[in-house]
Amino acid sequence: MFTTISQAFSHGGIWMYAILGLHIVSLAIIAERVYALYFKKSGGQKRLTGHLEDDIKKGRLESAIAKAQAMSRSEDIGSVAQAGIQAAMNMGGKEEIHAKMEEVIDLQNSALERRTGFLGMIGNVATLIGLLGTITGMIKSFGAVSMANAVEKASILSNGISEAMNCTAYGLIVAIPALVMFAVLQNRTALLQEDLNQASTKVLNWLSFSFEPIKTKKKSS
Repeated sequence: MFTTISQAFSHGGIWMYAILGLHIVSLAIIAERVYALYFKKSGGQKRLTGHLEDDIKKGRLESAIAKAQAMSRSEDIGSVAQAGIQAAMNMGGKEEIHAKMEEVIDLQNSALERRTGFLGMIGNVATLIGLLGTITGMIKSFGAVSMANAVEKASILSNGISEAMNCTAYGLIVAIPALVMFAVLQNRTALLQEDLNQASTKVLNWLSFSFEPIKTKKKSS
């Protein structure tokens, strides 16, 4: 098997090395993103907010922010809740609490999307480089055939076609898994973002309903 792969690679021409570079990069991105999105991130952010509900509704913000800070070491909702609770402790109204939480949510969502988009690009570029290898292989073979004698024509033509087909095949071998994983990882990212947004909305509602707006506080004081 390895001999066959080695022969196919050597017959594929210089463009095989460009596709190989894309292959290595795509595998590294896939491995890193699978670890980050499936093993490092959990999908139970809404459930985790239950640990903060009682403290927020009863006004125990010091206890709530301590729990959120501890939670933030491993869970995204901890950082978001911490920002919102801190704004509430600073006498902020609903708008300020929402703005602080939204700022952290944007950072967390950006981290979830990081590098996944490159897989779509790699899939397209690998296909195009494979096509480029096919075209250059065919040009080389037909150009050589036109100047070769009758005995050598068949051998030159077969070598050129072999280079063209091997390059196309390798480009597709790299592109197909990259594009499939691009779709899978995008779906996982969307699920995690939706879960985080829903969990953040729950915390925002608790903070908004439990504490008066800043304008009301100023009037009453």
